[in-house]
Parts: sequence; C-alpha cells; structure tokens
Amino acid sequence: MKSSLVTWLLRIVVAVILLQTLYFKFTGAEESIYIFTTLGMEPYGRIGSGIAELVASILIIYPRTTWLGALIGLGVMIGAIASHLLVLGIEVQNDRGTLFILAVITFICCSLLVYQNKNKIYNLLKLKF
Repeated sequence: MKSSLVTWLLRIVVAVILLQTLYFKFTGAEESIYIFTTLGMEPYGRIGSGIAELVASILIIYPRTTWLGALIGLGVMIGAIASHLLVLGIEVQNDRGTLFILAVITFICCSLLVYQNKNKIYNLLKLKF
C-alpha cells in the first residue's frame, strides 16, 4: 500500500508540473517565447516540447505506461536542465529559479518512476524481435 501511494504521488507531481506548463507553451506566453527564442527554437521547440510533455503526462498517469512516460519526461527534463545550465541561467526573467527547480523536481520524480519500473523496461529490452 505504501509503495502504491508513493508511486501515485510521484505520478501526480510529474503530471501536474508538466500539464501546468502547457498553458504557457501552447498560448505563446511571453516567458515561453523568450525562452525558446533565446534557445533558437521558437516556435517549433516550444510547441514540440509541449506535445512531448502532454504525451509524457498522459502515459505517466496510466499505470501500464508509466515507465514510458517517465522515460519521455526524463528526456524532456534533461533538455530543460541543460538549457538552464548552459544557455538560460538558473533564473529566467526574474522567476527566482522557479522553472529550473520545477525541472529538477520533475527529473527526480521521473527518475524514481523509471527505477520503480526498471523490471518492465528490462523485460521489454530482453524481447527478441
């Protein structure tokens, strides 16, 4: 029971963080446009990462596909964290590092979900096609 509760909390945290950023990405909020313009990826990077985050969120919530959503979430968050560390900086437009912190929290939660589902991933990799 305890493990199941922790798993659901991790899923919900990731889904809420990823889903709440979609509004800003899909509506073309000033902050999102600034970030992706700075990265040289506006508008395709903004919309593409939003779609990847939407797919990851849906997959994470559904227990049978949590592992896949968590892997996608890890990939997106590696990109976000690297962008902050290498180009944008921790603080973007006076946000006090909020976006960076949310990316790190999401990365950690996705990592834990991948670890919890490592047997499913391993068994999938063992399949012979």
